[in-house]
Amino acid sequence: MTSRPPLHCLRCARAADGFAGCRTCAAEGIGVNTMPPLADLAGVDLAAYPGGPWGLPAALPVSGPPVTLGEGNTPCVRLRTDRDRDQGGSAEGELWLKYEGANPTGSHKDRAMAVGVAAAVAAGADTVVAASSGNAGAAAAAYAARAGLRCVVFTNERVPAGLRAQIDALGAERRVRPGATGARNAAMAQAVEEHHWYPLTSYSSPSPGGNPYANEGYKSVAYELARDFAGRWLDAVVVPTSRADLLAGIGRGFRELAGAGLIAHEPRLVGAEPSAAAPFTAALRRPDRAEQERTRVAAQPTVAFSLGEERPCWQGLDALWRTAGAAVALDDEAITAEGRRLAAEGLVLEPSSAVGSAVARDLARTPGSLVVAIGTATGLKGLVG
Repeated sequence: MTSRPPLHCLRCARAADGFAGCRTCAAEGIGVNTMPPLADLAGVDLAAYPGGPWGLPAALPVSGPPVTLGEGNTPCVRLRTDRDRDQGGSAEGELWLKYEGANPTGSHKDRAMAVGVAAAVAAGADTVVAASSGNAGAAAAAYAARAGLRCVVFTNERVPAGLRAQIDALGAERRVRPGATGARNAAMAQAVEEHHWYPLTSYSSPSPGGNPYANEGYKSVAYELARDFAGRWLDAVVVPTSRADLLAGIGRGFRELAGAGLIAHEPRLVGAEPSAAAPFTAALRRPDRAEQERTRVAAQPTVAFSLGEERPCWQGLDALWRTAGAAVALDDEAITAEGRRLAAEGLVLEPSSAVGSAVARDLARTPGSLVVAIGTATGLKGLVG
């Protein structure tokens, strides 16, 4: 068993331990993640960066051998804009999709689970646990299997058949808790408390976000974008957002790059949400930050099934505040239409991914702009059933 880097609250800066977020801020009704210090990237040669979380192991809060299936280094695909399609012109900006569906289990979650499972191994764990609507559970199962650990995944009955089959095929114990996400999270919290299983995802309320060590794997998305668009002004990165683990991780990556002088500026971050469950969009409409961080909405079912929270996790607000970012919500009709449009270009993404490219498409209408949407997961799993 090895020591872990110290954690601190992102909001109040108090030292912390465990994976339930800051207890002081939670007492105020605000879910805030506790994170390790930012990495020092001074001296890094981005041109030589091979991609993925383990491409810069010194930037990760994990000692010991990596757990990997070849995650990361996902492609950037240029998408057609309305101008490209209708007139063949170039007055609009460029719209790109970073396709995280190319990861080993088909989603961005692989970046986090590779690091999280490695941290579990370093901590001497024999069982890892996740609460998941599908993709996180599949990734947890795959990387636990790679490391030879037992994996338990708490889900509900709404998980699509293809994702259930993937979790089962990878050898995880899938435990169904009917109802809203609170039921599966409560079951996971009880398991962590009683059995001391190593938690890979969020389970406390109000949710602070996922395992802080695992979330550091998402920084590699920012590193890859900085490498792949080197020398170009990246205006905005649009991220499908629920608990904002990916959004916050990308933001931390860009902060590290800027701090080391490896990029000239941090791009604006934009959270993309379904309008049926859009706490970040609701929060940023409020006049001051104290109100924003205490926002609560009534989350409703949405076609973007893996998105949807009642409160904005503070880590996401922090990432948006730091980059003068925004949050945009779209209805199910717009999300479904974007899925069809992507399919017409040869890309099958799950609806929760399509919400990001739909929002980015509007931003890219500004002439000369360069906008990247994070396509978080393949939609092929949803075709199995």
